[in-house]
Amino acid sequence: MMYLRSGFGLRAVRAWLPDATVSARDAIGQGHISEQDLANTAVIRVPVARDVAAPEMAVRAARAALYAAGWDGSRLGFSAHAWIHHQGHDFWSPAHYIADQLGARRSVPLGIQVMCNGGGVALEAACARLLADSTTGAALVTTADCFRDEGFDGWSGDYGVFYGDGATAMLLHERDDAVDELTLLGLASGAVSAAEGLHRGRDPFTPASRWLSERVDVRRTKKAFMEDVGTAGFFRDVHATLRRIIADCLADSGLTSDDPRLRLIALPRVGLKVRQETYHPAVENATTAKIVDLGAETGHLGAGDMGANLAAIVEQDLLAPGEFALVIGAGGGFSFSCAAVGRPAA
Repeated sequence: MMYLRSGFGLRAVRAWLPDATVSARDAIGQGHISEQDLANTAVIRVPVARDVAAPEMAVRAARAALYAAGWDGSRLGFSAHAWIHHQGHDFWSPAHYIADQLGARRSVPLGIQVMCNGGGVALEAACARLLADSTTGAALVTTADCFRDEGFDGWSGDYGVFYGDGATAMLLHERDDAVDELTLLGLASGAVSAAEGLHRGRDPFTPASRWLSERVDVRRTKKAFMEDVGTAGFFRDVHATLRRIIADCLADSGLTSDDPRLRLIALPRVGLKVRQETYHPAVENATTAKIVDLGAETGHLGAGDMGANLAAIVEQDLLAPGEFALVIGAGGGFSFSCAAVGRPAA
């Protein structure tokens, strides 16, 4: 649990999604998925980036957030970028590219790769920097992922998850209820490291990327893990970890599980069956808040689900002034984060 004192201000939160989309119905017609896959996932369509790389999308999301805040890059003392898939170059730091493109000369860029909870971990890193160094001033968290067919089949490369392209950006600073879009009141994380094998399976360690297959094949490793280890222990440990971080986050933010101001819990943008098996058993009785899925028209955005859900809370006006939400992040390994946010009453 990270004690955030009186909380940090999320001055602006934005998601940048490509205009182009591909519908799940089209994916069925093209033979990528079956009707059962669609029923298990319940995702209508996903955004597709045809002519822009993941770090370029992150820059666009960050510029949108900076514009909304009325800031420029020189204000940033720290920036973190998270991703799960190829960022356009093999041996390179996308975090530094993003900082340079934004004119964030004072920023100390940090790249974060902890699979799909990268956004939550990056948010925690930004808070830690703001808490530890008062000269930081403001921090930026970005995520971006692009799942092009050449390296990753976003429709059938994984079980129960359709992957969409997109980027997110979050701007943090000292709390100011008069201008902040949201207040970050609590943040807690946990891990189930014994489940790292779900993304390793029986595969040997290899000397280079995609050594064993032309595309990333998540189904291969998960199938091997489930055959060798099973899932009972995984679900038990995940559910216990989720319950703990929710309780810790509520305690940190000064909220109770039955607080009527706590309106919703936003889950990761994975498929319906995955949410029902992995998240609902832990979350349903943890609070009295409504559980919401905000990813039916985006699918899973890699490291960006938490940022995209925070952006949706703002853009869709899901909280009234003085109301609160919990946003869950999760990623292979496994790690989990829970953020408590509120809409300022001012």
